[in-house]
Amino acid sequence: MDHAGHTYGAASTQYTDAIHTADAQVGRMVAAVQARPTYAAEDWLIMVTADHGHTDAGGHGGSTLAERSTFLIATGPTLTPGSVRYDVKMPDVAASALAHLGIPLDPAWDLDGRPVQQPSPDDFDALRPKLTARTDETGIPAAVLGYTHTPPTGWTVDNSAMGTGGVTEWRGWTFTTDEFWTQAQRDQSRESNVRARGVFAVADGDEWQDKAFTGTFDSTLVSPAWTVTGGSAATLTYTTYYRHEAPQKGEVLVAYDDGTPLTVRTYTADVPSRTETLTLQVPAGARTARIRFRYTGGNNWYWVVDQVRLTQT
Repeated sequence: MDHAGHTYGAASTQYTDAIHTADAQVGRMVAAVQARPTYAAEDWLIMVTADHGHTDAGGHGGSTLAERSTFLIATGPTLTPGSVRYDVKMPDVAASALAHLGIPLDPAWDLDGRPVQQPSPDDFDALRPKLTARTDETGIPAAVLGYTHTPPTGWTVDNSAMGTGGVTEWRGWTFTTDEFWTQAQRDQSRESNVRARGVFAVADGDEWQDKAFTGTFDSTLVSPAWTVTGGSAATLTYTTYYRHEAPQKGEVLVAYDDGTPLTVRTYTADVPSRTETLTLQVPAGARTARIRFRYTGGNNWYWVVDQVRLTQT
């Protein structure tokens, strides 16, 4: 298939024919597995994927969505037949294979992937039915439904200090997808947001200032008031991807019982896509905690946040 894509292009009959041939070959292998006398007592995970896409004209290596897009087709006892998932990325292939083989994923490995057998939806993912098409953006296909400013139940966005005007899609914290956000501007490393899944939150001062505006970007994403037990430790986890240019700043704050927010993490330098784990000491007597993600800046870069959770043991 790769040879046909390079030689004839992804829009060619030859490319389609090569896909049909490979599909038939995969079918023969799956049939052979299922014909094993001991198949009913066995536990198989079968995954089919590709390392990249192709342009219609042929070739790859650029940053277009067609070249970066691929797929994962998987079948196994814990996967729902015929389902379509939006929370899967290519690093998940290795993590899924390890999990299937019963190999625990050591946090010290710091893997980008997560097993497809262990989905972990969050509040942001519930927003998918509310995503809309572009408003001011021109490089995103009109048919792609990919953003909303409506936060999930219990969450709020404080834009009281936010400037006016600018690109509508990115005015304050926005809930979006990779397919939508990465096409807003190519070649600015948005595709390196590998740990966010499905729908995530992004503050993008760079894109916001691509249209006439006043003021600066100053927006705060606020979590629900989560129940905590005073006098004990709590663990805040979230995935983050932060690209920096001064005077931009990202702040993580916590407010107990809606009191004065306290800064627990500040971002003033590039941070690759990763999972953050912060230990919070809950004051004695506190009953709730709200987490705030405040992004301030001008025509700088962006901050992605996803999978926000506060737990206590």
